Amino acid sequence: MVASYAGHIDCVKELVLQGADINLQRESGTTALFFAAQQGHNNIVRFLFEFGASTEFRTKDGGTALLAASQYGHMQVVETLLKHGANIHDQLYDGATALFLAAQGGYLDVIRLLLSSGAKVNQPRQDGTAPLWIASQMGHSEVVRVMLLRGAERDAARHDGTTALLKAANKGYNDVIKELLKFSPTLGILKNGTSALHAAVLSGNIKTVALLLEAGADPALRNKANELPAELTKNEHILRLLRSKEGHRKS
Repeated sequence: MVASYAGHIDCVKELVLQGADINLQRESGTTALFFAAQQGHNNIVRFLFEFGASTEFRTKDGGTALLAASQYGHMQVVETLLKHGANIHDQLYDGATALFLAAQGGYLDVIRLLLSSGAKVNQPRQDGTAPLWIASQMGHSEVVRVMLLRGAERDAARHDGTTALLKAANKGYNDVIKELLKFSPTLGILKNGTSALHAAVLSGNIKTVALLLEAGADPALRNKANELPAELTKNEHILRLLRSKEGHRKS
């Protein structure tokens, strides 16, 4: 395990030839294959498979070698694992898939490989968080673009009612917002009682507010607290934007 983690291929070979148990697990459930996959040592991963390494062992949180490799963006290791029977639908016990973990890290090449290998683009975590949501929340616009093109549900909401657009608006990730807007996401009040425009105004990002208004977000919408977007800020630039759009609508 130590040699696999550290990438010492000669040590790994010698230990295996001397009879080391390939599939021995620590109390946490990790194996030599898990460590090699996590650290991106593809040569060791390949060697371990030659001597019977299994992809099925899980850690205490449900982790597998495939999940570890995906989480850290090790493209070649992911490819090797899939070729040797790793389950594309592996999930941590919280429901996170390999695709979810790769989306969180923004690893576009891993994401493309997983999707082409049958990963479910809309498979959520137990809390309802979909891969598109986490990619948006982390600001990975290219990942968002690819996922939308591969069929990601643009308005998929977490159990708390937030969507990818709302999270991107809250964080001011305008490149993400531009990708989402190409697929006409909901601009109105969401299940959690607020809108992306409210979130953008609250976060104080002028460019984000302008983007959403240009896309058709309504500055006259009230959130669950009966507040207009304009009532959430004292920023004069944002207030002018909102008023000009309101005036344009009235005219």
